[in-house]
Amino acid sequence: MLRPEISSTSPSVPAASSSVEAPSQGPRYDFRLPETQSRASAAAFSACSPPGTSGAAGDRSSSSSLPRRPPSARPAQGLFFGNKRSYAESTFASNFTFGTSSSSVQDSYYPQIPKTPLSAGNPQRSSYKSWTPQVGYSATSSSAVSAHSSSVIVAVVEGRGLARGEIGMASVDLKSPQIILSQFADNTTYAKVITKLKILSPLEIIMSNTACVVGNSTKLFNLVTENFKNVNFTTIQRKYFNETKGLEYIEQLCTAEFSTVLMEVQSKYYCLAAVAALLKYVEFIQNSVYAPKSLKICFQGSEQTAMIDSSSAQNLELIINNQDCRNNHTLFGVLNYTKTPGGSRRLRSNILEPLVDIETINMRLDCVQELLHDEELFFGLQSVISRFLDTEQLLSVLIQIPKQDTVNAAESKITNLIYLKHTLELVDPLKIALKNCDTPLLRAYYGSLEDKRFGIILEKIKTVINDDARYMKGCLNMRTQKCYAVRSNINEFLDIARRTYTEIVDDIAGMISQLAEKYSLPLRTSFSSARGFFIQMTTDCTALPDDQLPSEFIKISKVKNSYSFTSADLIKMNERCQESLREIYHMTYMIVCKLLSEIYEHIHCLYKLSDTVSMLDMLLSFAHACTLSDYVRPEFTDTLAIKQGWHPILEKISVEKPVANNTYITEGSNFLIITGPNMSGKSTYLKQIALCQIMAQIGSYVPAEYSSFRIAEQIFTRISTDDDIETNSSTFMKEMKEIAYILHNANDKSLILIDELGRGTNTEEGIGICYAVCEHLLSLKAFTLFATHFLELCHIDVLYPNVENMHFEVQHVKNTSRNKEAILYTYKLSKGLTEEKNYGLKAAEVSSLPPSIVLDAKEITTQITRQILQNQRSTPEMERQRAVYHLATRLVQTARNSQLDPDSLRTYLSNLKKKYEADFPEGEQISGKTEE
Repeated sequence: MLRPEISSTSPSVPAASSSVEAPSQGPRYDFRLPETQSRASAAAFSACSPPGTSGAAGDRSSSSSLPRRPPSARPAQGLFFGNKRSYAESTFASNFTFGTSSSSVQDSYYPQIPKTPLSAGNPQRSSYKSWTPQVGYSATSSSAVSAHSSSVIVAVVEGRGLARGEIGMASVDLKSPQIILSQFADNTTYAKVITKLKILSPLEIIMSNTACVVGNSTKLFNLVTENFKNVNFTTIQRKYFNETKGLEYIEQLCTAEFSTVLMEVQSKYYCLAAVAALLKYVEFIQNSVYAPKSLKICFQGSEQTAMIDSSSAQNLELIINNQDCRNNHTLFGVLNYTKTPGGSRRLRSNILEPLVDIETINMRLDCVQELLHDEELFFGLQSVISRFLDTEQLLSVLIQIPKQDTVNAAESKITNLIYLKHTLELVDPLKIALKNCDTPLLRAYYGSLEDKRFGIILEKIKTVINDDARYMKGCLNMRTQKCYAVRSNINEFLDIARRTYTEIVDDIAGMISQLAEKYSLPLRTSFSSARGFFIQMTTDCTALPDDQLPSEFIKISKVKNSYSFTSADLIKMNERCQESLREIYHMTYMIVCKLLSEIYEHIHCLYKLSDTVSMLDMLLSFAHACTLSDYVRPEFTDTLAIKQGWHPILEKISVEKPVANNTYITEGSNFLIITGPNMSGKSTYLKQIALCQIMAQIGSYVPAEYSSFRIAEQIFTRISTDDDIETNSSTFMKEMKEIAYILHNANDKSLILIDELGRGTNTEEGIGICYAVCEHLLSLKAFTLFATHFLELCHIDVLYPNVENMHFEVQHVKNTSRNKEAILYTYKLSKGLTEEKNYGLKAAEVSSLPPSIVLDAKEITTQITRQILQNQRSTPEMERQRAVYHLATRLVQTARNSQLDPDSLRTYLSNLKKKYEADFPEGEQISGKTEE
């Protein structure tokens, strides 16, 4: 889509606060040229521009305006979705004060919206993004539904006084007609706020001006600005965070099918305050209002999904590859075989916020299983889904009412009506594909497509729009579709205008053919949205007379052997063509508006369709990923058990299949200490566990022969070893900040992965910190995997029976060429401590260090190790207690999860008794109750 020009220079803004009174006039029909209309609108708006801002939208090449139509030819207000004039006046005519330091915007089609200086903000703060995109008013693009960068605006507000820590958030994606509200209590780290904002990836964040008073800004404001340096911030007066007004907005704008949200949020004062400020701001910068009863508004609590902080998402490479941001070697890249923008967005949000409800996850897994077993269903659905456009963005554009109706707004509405027809025509093929499905979720989606409103809307559209009008690629093809979208004999003047347009286009083609004959050149007619019709020619320079084009041709450009040019006559005919086109669009727009007013009451079924298409697309993507590798369906118990699991991203990168490993973590053995030499696979293994956990919780199969997971409500990682110049943090300080975040936020349902903590300081302090952190985490029932090079830490299992030691095996191979031993990495995980001692010294020995230094290092290391081990020997009583503990946890686990028949259960318990006696022969005899 074409967008308004953006100026990179920031205007000077005085420190004094000002207010802008938005115009309260009703909408006007102004079908002048965009340049003329822009200047006229800017002139009208300049009267309310505050000091230091410019009301002009920027001069462009002038052009004459279209002839004025008589009042009778102008569309009436009734053609819109309700009374637009009264709605705009009641919601928009107010003093609205913003604080921002964003750049000036030169808009070709709309007047510049001036932004006043901070009323009580931080004048020293600079913003990085300065423009909020207009949605739905560019009609020259070949596809109005192509994906763009983030267009999410978020409003955040925090309670004051005793309510500090209570957070209200409201977000809207300008490409999607949905507002998401949330309210939750956060601690002083504001981890939930930062995580939610990272997931939303906002274009702009709105906060109250009282949060950023110079010298007294709130901790929330400071944290948000530190974590989102490249996001534009705007401050609004606190009075616009009004919960009463927010509730009124929801009552006015929420569609009836989602009106139950009122019951959820009527006592959520902070999210209501946030949505009030958000909608007011969006109306102001978008220069348009949402039609009444048109938005999907939903409330999302913080308990519905698992929390993955932004640092963990980066460490695990969930969405972005750390080496190359354009590389798709990420979990998103592994699973993303979606065919629609909506499916891709849903997959991304699910990866960053996995589900925690087992029933919902299993319903998804049932669908994936059926898709894998039924090839006809899989390929049939994939064929239909791939033809859908971006339904969410389409719906967003249809329900917006521009305050000024321009040629471009008219063209956009016509385009999107054609897209709507194309989308509705796919409902029946989608129903046919789902007709014979068995799983409850697919049956539910089939039932949602039985909605009669799809047929009602399509029938109404077909009474006005030609059956042949459809979505096509290419700007000229799409322009032709828009010109002839409306059926003949509906408007006599429209039919005349279209005949005129056809004659002009034929004349252009004829003129270029005559020029080709006149100069004996292979000329052909070409078209672009920017230049209109022009001439192209592919030939060698030597074929031209005097190696030059005739003087009649102007604006010549050359790329290799391809020439592009035009002529004065062609420019005039292009202008005639554009004028005829505007006439067509104007009359078509009036018909389209009348049609939309008739179908508007039924259009909300598209919300269900959008949800259905995006979910089916994601499930198909999961099934597609399974067909490319041997994934298995996960189970959900209170145990994390993976048999022969492997790293999904590494599999995509490697030529050969990665080495698979087993994992077994229970409440009785919930802390794994993993050791092994450098490059033996410890970090890769930790990431593998987290990725498999996330894949299972979003409803995907996982890379393993068998897998069972405990639902993780939070996933934490401490893996990266880089320093941070921006926050002036050394490697060690960065480690401490990350581990402090984990300790403050972890709970019994967390999955925690820590890789080599304490390396940034001396050995004694590093071991001490690791030991203290381990003891704190051992007080929780969280599943923790702790990779370390501190072998002294492994002896903590003497004091804590729920600690298990694991290590990665290596083999020693004789290097005959250098007469030295070399280490062969097997990447296999085994139980117990690593038998490799002083592998750092062995690596140093292979290097170019002098032999005398290596020898001294070995002697010193031997003495230190001997002293430490003398204080860490276990006693027989400790061994007995450990054996009893492990027996008890196995019995509890059997009671919870066993599905064995009585005889098999008796045999299993008997084996448990034998294992206990083998582990500790002097132990007490188990009573006969164990075998019962």
